[in-house]
Amino acid sequence: MKRVFTPAWVRYSLGNWGGWWRGHWRVTLNRRCIHWKWVRELELILARYHHHLFSEKRYSPRTVSSYEHDLNDFIAWLNKPLDKQGGEVAPVEPAVLTVQTGQVRQWISHLHRKGLSGKSLQRKLSSIRRFYRFLLRENLVENNPVVDVQSPKHARKLPDTLDAETIERLLTITADDVLAVRDRALMELLYSSGLRLAELVGLDLHDVDTYQQQVRVTGKGNKERYVPVGRQALAALQTWMQQRVSLAAHGETALFVSKRGTRLHPRSVQFRLNHWRLQQGLEQHVHPHKLRHSFASHVLESSGDLRAVQEMLGHADISTTQIYTHLDFQHLASVYDKAHPRAKKK
Repeated sequence: MKRVFTPAWVRYSLGNWGGWWRGHWRVTLNRRCIHWKWVRELELILARYHHHLFSEKRYSPRTVSSYEHDLNDFIAWLNKPLDKQGGEVAPVEPAVLTVQTGQVRQWISHLHRKGLSGKSLQRKLSSIRRFYRFLLRENLVENNPVVDVQSPKHARKLPDTLDAETIERLLTITADDVLAVRDRALMELLYSSGLRLAELVGLDLHDVDTYQQQVRVTGKGNKERYVPVGRQALAALQTWMQQRVSLAAHGETALFVSKRGTRLHPRSVQFRLNHWRLQQGLEQHVHPHKLRHSFASHVLESSGDLRAVQEMLGHADISTTQIYTHLDFQHLASVYDKAHPRAKKK
């Protein structure tokens, strides 16, 4: 088999794409499914798309990685030998540029047979649809083959939350060292302001406004919003910021830092939350997003202001926030019993 080399500038600009393609060439070229000319053309397209996601859309590395993974799966499926696509002949031209709607539906059916959930299928379709919008914009295709493919429905699971008593137990920790002080501050902030994990670890010192009692958060799509900080969370933050200097490396701007003095990693937050769950004797699993869910549920239950909760959570679509209106049946039943004339107890 002829060995294939890629220009260094292409490998660099491809980022994660390059590693996948170097492993994939060995299979596809040996099966004579594609030509070197197509490989190089596709490399250049993916490099441009990679630049589009990072530099133009400014998506986070995690989001881009998710898009890469879904697109890699689709391209790999397109280039399987002829007996792998329902009897159709595998293309020897740039298949990704000549995809038909029927092929997209076949791919989704293939994934469905493998047992992927409706939610996963929706995400993959969204990734491919976004890629073809880019190709259409660049005049590389004449139409978007995904535009007429409807996403499969999936049962929307209600978010899991903690009750107020459980959260009180979790946050009532003995802050007898600098790490405990840090952990209490970040847990208080997660629950007080409903932050996503990536938003929490992405905070810098200058994002905290103690005078206005708020934090500036950079959410999905690099959209900024200001979120209020509660009294207890603010006090915990101020205590942490006074002791942070003993951990932080010189010049480090991150609000929350590790023992090494650098920005705290998301997995470290998850690990520390589980540590304190066990320390406090809580049986219910605790993760950062559960504190966010609990924040939304408790604020909505107390205020009934769906729009305000949407703004604080940073949801682009209010339908995403509406799921929290279905959480507390006992609360709804209590309101019903007190308000409905035929339900009032004597």
